Amino acid sequence: MRRLFLPIVAITPLLLTPPATADTAQKVPVAEGYGGAVATVDLDASKAAIAVLRQGGNAVDAAVAAGAVLGVTEPYSAGLAGGGFLVYYNARTGRVQTIDGRETAPQAMTPTSLQGIPFEEAVTSGLSTGIPGTLASWELALRKYGTLSLRQALRPAIEVASRGFVVDQSFYDATAANAARFKDFTSTAKLYLPNGAPPPVGSIFKNPELAATYRELGRRGGDWLYGGQLGKEIVATVKQPPVTPGSTRNVRPGLMELSDLTAYRALLREPTRVDYHGLQVYGMAPPSSGGTTVGEALNILQTQPKVGLHEYLEASALAFADRNAYLGDPPIRPIKELLSTGFAKERGCLIGATALPKPVAPGNPDGSYEPCPAATGDAIPTASEGPETTHLVVADRWGNVVAYNLTIESTGGNGIVVPGRGVMLNNELTDFSFGPSATDPNLPGPGKRPRSSMAPTIVLDHGRPVLAVGTPGGATIITTVLQILVNRYEFGMNLPDALAAPRASGRNGLVQAEPGFSQRAELAARGHVFTDVVELGAATGLEFLGRGKIQAVAEPTRRGGGSALVVHER
Repeated sequence: MRRLFLPIVAITPLLLTPPATADTAQKVPVAEGYGGAVATVDLDASKAAIAVLRQGGNAVDAAVAAGAVLGVTEPYSAGLAGGGFLVYYNARTGRVQTIDGRETAPQAMTPTSLQGIPFEEAVTSGLSTGIPGTLASWELALRKYGTLSLRQALRPAIEVASRGFVVDQSFYDATAANAARFKDFTSTAKLYLPNGAPPPVGSIFKNPELAATYRELGRRGGDWLYGGQLGKEIVATVKQPPVTPGSTRNVRPGLMELSDLTAYRALLREPTRVDYHGLQVYGMAPPSSGGTTVGEALNILQTQPKVGLHEYLEASALAFADRNAYLGDPPIRPIKELLSTGFAKERGCLIGATALPKPVAPGNPDGSYEPCPAATGDAIPTASEGPETTHLVVADRWGNVVAYNLTIESTGGNGIVVPGRGVMLNNELTDFSFGPSATDPNLPGPGKRPRSSMAPTIVLDHGRPVLAVGTPGGATIITTVLQILVNRYEFGMNLPDALAAPRASGRNGLVQAEPGFSQRAELAARGHVFTDVVELGAATGLEFLGRGKIQAVAEPTRRGGGSALVVHER
């Protein structure tokens, strides 16, 4: 979102005063320099991360600080009551490690809990709210890899929430688009519809209740949410949403209990990995489908004698067919087989001069691969996912790198603010399949994590980082990340051009294309069927250019443009 921001106070591990240069940066989509870099959708978040890096914090410290600020300035995309996935390159060990902060279903949820409920009704309800994972993942990341305390990392966000930011057109539009459901909850209307309407463009928006919540979390730690008073208030809100008197909306109560919060854990997971043109591409394993599906598509592309946009769309469709059939919590086929070269050859041999009829059936990653077997079985459609979420990348002076997706699912989550706390709840459980297929790997269940499409990605060359990238966008996250990688490494674009280029997203059905996607007629002649979409994703990335120089890249225009900053320009 495009904003003008009020100054913030950043902090160091010793809580020192920020340098005078901390607030001089302007919002630009590309920055090159040394000593560390960041790209987010939001100038205030990028400035918070850069301030942490300038004052001795590392990439994980900066990522958590930026993520907390995004909970203030991008509250309809992310927040501490949501979840996410963090991919981390550890320069000391040379390893890529990941944190799974995905929300979980309550223990009372069953495979039929969502069955028969209209999707939009499920979104705006307590029933859609998963057990939040963001705060647990922040604490785990800081404890395992960071140098700041949670209290220190939250300080920039507290300042932004207290002092406020200037409302821009994007924030106004998102609020207006959700006004009908926001007004149906007393706490949400009070915060986001002052005087009964969205805050006007140019006004200063403050969230003092969220500032107080962050401040108390800094004092008390995550246990205040995972079993303490804040957790009790979240459960009460989920089970008895604060519906505005006279509202006719059917708001279903949720199944969350305090014991679900007490039992929640963010998890360390091994990343996915595929080798691609001599590079090592690392991503997020299930319950995210991002790393596996991007990786399978890259493997398929490597089986092709020539790679163009036709092959990109076909590889996407084939990988999505397998994603929908096999990936969930847990996946029902081994990830190592889905990412095997033998399976990629089986799938890649189906790509011809014209588009395959969609939807294509899934393959059979059974470990026994034939030259070109016909696909069998039924295709499972790609479930609806919200277009929101956010992504950020950070690199520090030591060479550590973070790619981090965080989300509350739909734009505005479930639409319900926890009274007195300034925190919007997630609707992450609508990422589950609603049924009734008994064989769907993504049906809800007690303690399960809904399948995600988030695909924070780090690329290494002989063990050293060369690129990191990710995006929001629901299921289109996978195709956006894939297309950026194809643009960069198959078509030879530089990273800013690879990220800014018009996009098309084929997910085993109609192909969504942005207005500027000029190859539509050529691809339609080969059998691809298109539909229009205004924009796809809001990516952020960075690339190491050599001799210590880093290029940070954000969107030039999508969602109002993003913010790229470096620690030192020279």
